[in-house]
Amino acid sequence: MHRRRFLTLTTGLLGAPSVLRAAEDDTLKLRALYAKDGGFSDLARDLEGKGLTVEGYMAPPLKADSTFFVLTKIPMSVCPFCETEAEWPDDILAVYTRRVYKVAPFNRRINVSGTLSLGSYRDPDTGFLSLVRIEQARYSYA
Repeated sequence: MHRRRFLTLTTGLLGAPSVLRAAEDDTLKLRALYAKDGGFSDLARDLEGKGLTVEGYMAPPLKADSTFFVLTKIPMSVCPFCETEAEWPDDILAVYTRRVYKVAPFNRRINVSGTLSLGSYRDPDTGFLSLVRIEQARYSYA
């Protein structure tokens, strides 16, 4: 009996790295959340309220010491709300962190993990309107 339990546990532990790799491989690109018509993709609807990881770039923050930032598909070196010439990309994602975050360099790709939320929401502090966002988020460098 002890031998079977040992073999079962050992087999489970040997499989663990592949489970971890699978989780890392499940990182989504921003475009996967949007349909061609500009609405939400079927994948986004399926993932609403669930945990996910999305890769992108942190846009320059709207204000210092914030718990909110915008994830973009491409690096942006200027705040799109501060420079009228800057073009804001169509595929963005609002990110709400659990606590004040450290700003990542604009050109360093990050992975953001949290809970996906869909639908219109206006941030009370910044006035930023989002249609899709990740809440309870954390990020790491890709």
